[in-house]
Amino acid sequence: MGQSLTPPSGGDDDNIQPVDLKAALEERYLAYALSTIMHRALPDVRDGLKPVHRRIVHAMSEMGLRPTSSFKKCARIVGDVMGKFHPHGDASIYDALVRLSQEFAIRYPLVDGQGNFGNIDGDNAAAMRYTEAKMTDVCSLLLEGIDQDAVDFRPTYNEEDQEPTVLPGAFPNLLANGATGIAVGMATSIPPHNAHELCDAALHLIRHPQATVEDLLYDPANPQKGGIEGPDFPTGGVIVESRESMAESYRTGRGGFRVRARWAQEELGRGGYQIVVTEIPYQVQKSRLIEKIAELLIARKLPLLEDIRDESAEDIRIVLVPKSRSVDAGILMESLFKLTELESRIPLNMNVLSLGRVPRVMALNEVLTEWLAHRREVLQRRSRHRLAAIDRRLEILGGYLVAYLNIDEVIRIIREEDEPKSVMMERFSLTDLQAESILNMRLRSLRKLEEFEIRTEFDALSKEKAEIEALLASDEKQWQTVAWEIGEVKKKFAKATEIGKRRSTFADAPEADVEAIQQAMIEKEPITVVISEKGWIRALKGHISDTSALQFKEGDALKVAFPAQTTDKILVFTTGGKVYTLGGDKLPGGRGHGEPLRIIVDMENDQDVLTAFVHDPARKLIVSSAAGNGFAVTESDIVANTRKGKQVMNVSMPDETKLVVPVKGDHVAVVGENRKMVVFPLVQIPEMARGKGVRLQRYKDGGISDIRCFTLAEGLVWEDSAGRVFTKTKDELIEWQGDRASAGRVVPKGFPRSGKFSG
Repeated sequence: MGQSLTPPSGGDDDNIQPVDLKAALEERYLAYALSTIMHRALPDVRDGLKPVHRRIVHAMSEMGLRPTSSFKKCARIVGDVMGKFHPHGDASIYDALVRLSQEFAIRYPLVDGQGNFGNIDGDNAAAMRYTEAKMTDVCSLLLEGIDQDAVDFRPTYNEEDQEPTVLPGAFPNLLANGATGIAVGMATSIPPHNAHELCDAALHLIRHPQATVEDLLYDPANPQKGGIEGPDFPTGGVIVESRESMAESYRTGRGGFRVRARWAQEELGRGGYQIVVTEIPYQVQKSRLIEKIAELLIARKLPLLEDIRDESAEDIRIVLVPKSRSVDAGILMESLFKLTELESRIPLNMNVLSLGRVPRVMALNEVLTEWLAHRREVLQRRSRHRLAAIDRRLEILGGYLVAYLNIDEVIRIIREEDEPKSVMMERFSLTDLQAESILNMRLRSLRKLEEFEIRTEFDALSKEKAEIEALLASDEKQWQTVAWEIGEVKKKFAKATEIGKRRSTFADAPEADVEAIQQAMIEKEPITVVISEKGWIRALKGHISDTSALQFKEGDALKVAFPAQTTDKILVFTTGGKVYTLGGDKLPGGRGHGEPLRIIVDMENDQDVLTAFVHDPARKLIVSSAAGNGFAVTESDIVANTRKGKQVMNVSMPDETKLVVPVKGDHVAVVGENRKMVVFPLVQIPEMARGKGVRLQRYKDGGISDIRCFTLAEGLVWEDSAGRVFTKTKDELIEWQGDRASAGRVVPKGFPRSGKFSG
């Protein structure tokens, strides 16, 4: 029996309709996604506003809150926006209003706020009943011409009022103030820019419509051309992104910009200094930034920094005190840039609503082209609106002229006729509008109604009408007018003005010593590195000379122990010829038996630890296999920064790496398991970064036992198991001197039985 999709009857089956759940979810989620994209998260490319901001601006315009008028309570503005245009929570509307007024959040504020509107520390604004607001000049520019049919209006959510679908936007708001938003399946992030530079780029685009992104960008080789240098953040800062990278971001509409805090060194006398940070990156909360640096200080992640103080008042002033006067300020700041939000990356994702309908990622020139097209359309619509007003006025003036010339007859008709309007229309061939205007005239106007005044106004309007008609007929004149309007905006927000001057500057990030910065992030402390026979590693605090008290797992014993610092790199050699690099600060602590090296690095199971030591980049080593092959290698060439390590000596079973000896002096003494020794010049051993090596000594069977580098003039020194020291001088060594790869002679008298140079 087939299952019915209809739910069980509840007694009233009138409105129950079976619906496929998948189809219903798809349809409803799509509707939600579309509304988020279109009506919430993405700005319109033409005015750079999202609906909530547009509604706030429009409501303020309706309330008459011009820059020259007095302030009104924000609660009134929010109430109007919520009641008439934006049926959402008052908190979200007030938050949007507050952000439009914050000078640290928006480059060219649209709202002039009075009262507590929050601060860069992340403190909230006062409640809307305490704060007041009105428009700024930027806001007026966005609205310029809205009452002249410049844009389309649509009914509000309850169809009681009308709201603009887009603002006329005489200010390049999208790029000047930027935008961020997360929709469904897409997001937008546009940093703020300098209005003067945007106007320069727009004017260039009017003159050269086919201009590429590179043409619109500032060229240091040709500074007179002008153009967009890059973002201009309200909080200033230093942009350390390369010009090539910025050009690529603007070309594709996706990318990012690295911004650093602005800092300076302040001398304190006696060689001491402190660092003062005066600007922090955009959208970074100052209080949170200082908290994070303080946490790192407590966690001892910033060994070069002694203290941090916030001495900010109106302006930002964060004081960083170095550990000592010898600390390099550049390296200290580089370590802070790496670990904290003193350097931050501002993303660029120019995903906007093209033509107010289609979401897409646009390049810089496309964004400006659409804005210019919108400005031209606004100009045409305003011109047509003005033309209609002129025609209407000219018609009325024509009627007034008739009335003036026939004033006595007009008065008689009005006094005596029952239907004066129709009589007048017939008598003087007037239109309905002309007759109505004459009838609506005040008596006092009759005194002023002079033919000369009417004719002057008539001529002036006729001339203006001809100019507007010429403008509407010529593309070139329209673009000239748009360019003139943009020029006026450029004058108002020029770099010479307080609001227009560039706040963010550009610099190349200094080529810092990566090694020094890494060291600067580690607290320098003495440790003793201990590795057991079975490959367990640990780091004990302090330098321990007596290792006899160390505890190991059952069946395990000490392999190697040596003093180091937490800032050192530890090199671990394995029998398979591989080298692994470990940071002294990253080693497991001394409690317990430590951790197996195989967990920390990718070490093969059939290999064991051969030796380990503190890395010295200036040192060279001789590496030898059990079979007697070897070569010299510089330590800086064998440092490996990955878990996989670096293969240095190529050995295959049963042979394995056996000896790693530091290079010094000018000669090498090699002893085999057959107790034969050969001495030859150090230069006979080749220097390589990786390989199998060359034969050091020839054997019938067996292999190498030990190697020692020494200076021939000082002689060869060794000590036996009893601790007695033997020295063979240059002359005494003559019978053992030869060439590399020779068999050698039996070791001198007194050489240790172990076959090693040290007992």
